Amino acid sequence: MGYIEGSERDEAEKFLKKAAEVAEGSTCQRSRCGSVVVKENEIIGQGYNSPPGDLETQRRCSNEKELYNRKVTDKTCCIHAEQRALFNSLKNEGDIEGSVLYFTRIDDEGEIKRSGKPYCTICSKMTLDLGAEEFVLWHEDGIYAYDIEEYNDLSFGFNGE
Repeated sequence: MGYIEGSERDEAEKFLKKAAEVAEGSTCQRSRCGSVVVKENEIIGQGYNSPPGDLETQRRCSNEKELYNRKVTDKTCCIHAEQRALFNSLKNEGDIEGSVLYFTRIDDEGEIKRSGKPYCTICSKMTLDLGAEEFVLWHEDGIYAYDIEEYNDLSFGFNGE
């Protein structure tokens, strides 16, 4: 896989912009994220990050991550946008084999923020296990489609850079 160009890039940008619209629903106080899952050129699921069940009682956004035990691997309080989009896809479609997951973050004005390197092993493992084909991010130098195995490998190799 690699950088997307031409009409495929236009299509990817359309879905990343839809993910940004979905991110508007995020209630996370640290980062507003959105994802859509696309199969056969149709959105089959979408999600944003927020506390489980959108319950204020479960909000922990202000907790310092260093306070958690090292065994707590996901130190955010939120269900990830990717997770919500995958769950939503399973509810709607029942199967996501061969689908593509698009993920983005937005700033306070609702504009898309460019992504860094893949790093979330929680989402990469889940996406791989459910049979998605690609994971798409919009980097500073272009839109990139990662084969999901590659994305998972890169997430496990992330070293904070």
